[in-house]
Parts: sequence; C-alpha cells; structure tokens
Amino acid sequence: MPDIPPPVSIDADREVRVRAPGRLHLGFLDPSGSLGRRFGSLGLVIGGFETRLSLRRSAQPGLTSTGADAACEAERAAEHLATLQARTRQPEPLHLHLDEVLPAHAGFGSGTQLALAIGRAFATLHRLDLPTTELARLLGRGRRSGIGIAGFDQGGLLLDGGPGPDGSPAPLLARLTLPAAWRVLLVLERARSGLSGTPEKQAIEALPPFPQAGAAAACHEVLMRVLPGAASGDFPAFAAGIGRLQQLVGGHFAPAQGGGLFASPAVARVCEWMAGLTPCATGQSSWGPTGFAVLPDQATAEALREAALAAGVVAPGLRLELVSPLDHGARVERLPPSPRASVAAPEHAGA
Repeated sequence: MPDIPPPVSIDADREVRVRAPGRLHLGFLDPSGSLGRRFGSLGLVIGGFETRLSLRRSAQPGLTSTGADAACEAERAAEHLATLQARTRQPEPLHLHLDEVLPAHAGFGSGTQLALAIGRAFATLHRLDLPTTELARLLGRGRRSGIGIAGFDQGGLLLDGGPGPDGSPAPLLARLTLPAAWRVLLVLERARSGLSGTPEKQAIEALPPFPQAGAAAACHEVLMRVLPGAASGDFPAFAAGIGRLQQLVGGHFAPAQGGGLFASPAVARVCEWMAGLTPCATGQSSWGPTGFAVLPDQATAEALREAALAAGVVAPGLRLELVSPLDHGARVERLPPSPRASVAAPEHAGA
C-alpha cells in the first residue's frame, strides 16, 4: 500500500453498498500445528444470512443502523471506519449505515464480514486498490482462519492452509462449488453466543495439543472424502467426511464448550436426531451455537425439517432455517454522482 493514497477523483462515486454473505466454519485441520503448520480451515459460504451496509460522502458524518442487531455492531463498525481513515489518510466526512448484520458470535463469521464489508465500501468509494487480504490485515481479521476472507471474495466450499509463521494471511488451497441441489438446514439458538475475542483466545491456549494422528486424520478426511465428494457430487462420501472431521475437531474443543461436540445441548439434540434419521453432514459451525445439516436436495431437507418439528426434538428458542450453498462472495454496488447515471454499477468484491 502506498504511503499517500491517490487523491479522490472529482467524479468519484457518492455511495457504495455492500452485501456480504455468512459462512459456516466446518473445522480446523491442525489447530496445534502438530504437523508443522497451525490451523488450516474448511468452510462453506451460504445464502440467507448477510451483512448489508452503505457508505457515502456526507456533510453530516455519522453512523446509523436499522434494527437492534445492527445497533449492537455500531461501536465496532465506527472503530473500523476510523482505522481505515487514519491508515489511508482519507479523513473526509462519511456516513455509514448498517442495514443488516449477521448474527453475532453464532458461527457465521459476523466480525470478519462486517470489517471486510466496511473495508471494501471504503476502498471502492476512494478508488483505493486494496485487495481483501490487505483490508483484513488493516482491520485485524484472519489471524487464524482465511475462510472469511476467501468467502468474502468468491464464496463456495473453501479450504485454506492456515496463516503463515509470520502472520501472513492463510492461502486459499481449494475452492469448489457444491452441487446445485444440495441444501443446508441450520439449527439456530439466539439465546446463546459462541466464544469470541479474548475468551476465545484463552480457551484455545488452555487446550492440550491436538494429537498429530488427529491432524493427519482430519487432513485425510478433507482431502480424500470431503473435497472429492463435493467435486463429484458423491454426497455419502462428503457427508461421512464432514461427520468425521466434526468428531475429531469437536472432540478437541469439547472441554472449552461444556464437554460436548456442541456448545448447545438443545442444538446437539436436533443435529444428532437428524443424523440418526437420514444420511446427512451434521455438525457445529465454529464455536456455535449454530448447528447444521447438509442434505442432498430440497425435498429431503424440507421433509427432515418437518419431521424434526413433528417429533418434538426442536426445543423452544430454537429455529430451523433452510438455505443454499452460495457460489459467490460479497456484492458491491457503486452509485455514481451524476443524476443522469440512473443505473448502479454492480461488481464482485474482489474487483
């Protein structure tokens, strides 16, 4: 990044809007680096949940939001914007509006998507040529997983190789589009929150080392079952690989989340019941509490949701949501200054 960014053009956009989808973190490969490189992540970008915001030039700078969830993210959003203005030396007055945010600390990558959405809006508004990895570095994201960064750019099923020894962003190793028919049934519990920030860091540091044999098994499951299953449409192989990966990694993190593979006993009950009823890839995203079941088609997913509700395994306070895997990343929309330019110019996040 240059010391002094280029000046803003007089015909620069007046407003930029960004929509950043949520993602599921399906598991680490080697949390302790027992095979030489720490972390490494598998993740999936999904539709139905997103962070949506707009940033514009304004003589009345400030930050507004729609709804209670977005209001809760206002302080963090303001900090991101202030950081960007200071680091790029672009102090002009701006107005940021949060239309919608991902559920916080629920396993959707809300913090990273909020930061990157603001970063991309800011860079686009000022014509700054900053890749998403650089925005993540400026805003302190992606220190353990690169899934949120890669997902913001391009969506899909993603595998990263873990951050470098020097703290450099995790390289993207593989990106696949899941078969169009596959669906994801989410099990949501708003009353709970997963670990984040300092408590998350402390929990990871307090865990014993992840065994080398476990890391090797996790790598094998991803490389030889999950990715080939996704690439060839072999759902049983994909589901079996995800299930085993969840057992391996969930067992390692269990002491930090109450002793089980799931942070929420209520979510665990639903996911375990679904796995016993029909072949599916079940597990918990990141620290939860969100659980998921990947299924081979819409009809199977709808039938499973109705069966779970009818069986009484969905406790009060839980919600089942059916979504699709998403094969694209964030959407960026530029609104030009001229009233004659009545059509907005959409583009991909990585452009």
